[in-house]
Amino acid sequence: MGKIIFYEDKNFQGRHYECDSDCSDFHTYLSRCNSIRVESGAWVVYERPNYQGSQYVLTHGEYPDYQRWMGLGDRLSSCKMVHIASGSQYKIQFYDKGDFAGQVYEATDDCPSVPERFRTHEVHSCKVLEGVWVFYEHPNYRGRQYLVERGEYRKPMDWGAVCPTIQSFRRLTE
Repeated sequence: MGKIIFYEDKNFQGRHYECDSDCSDFHTYLSRCNSIRVESGAWVVYERPNYQGSQYVLTHGEYPDYQRWMGLGDRLSSCKMVHIASGSQYKIQFYDKGDFAGQVYEATDDCPSVPERFRTHEVHSCKVLEGVWVFYEHPNYRGRQYLVERGEYRKPMDWGAVCPTIQSFRRLTE
């Protein structure tokens, strides 16, 4: 079980909305979201209803303002709990061309800089063989975030990205 609490104002002030399961549209309860407390579990929150728009992956902890979760503003509308099996193993393969073509790279741990470690600047497709991962648009786990769970992603749009610029990634653990 997980639990996440959204607050209208910074530093956990103002009206709040508690959630312990997926919610496709909570913006009717709050006009804005400026702070979040994740009491348990891992969550992905979205800017728009029905799990659309920019996404932010949050784990246990406190986020007193939207910059702390790398938010671009105070607008959030939906959330999903991420299920991570205890004792999870992690393994991902990614490719510099779409449809699993081109050079293949493999990782089992976090990578703060794809260009430095793998000498490639773009990820066009990937296979998540084990675990749950978060892709980041910029090095050192910054910029837009994309959650990738076990499965195959033939093109960046499959994980929600418009372009293939993935500069870092990390394993999602609780």
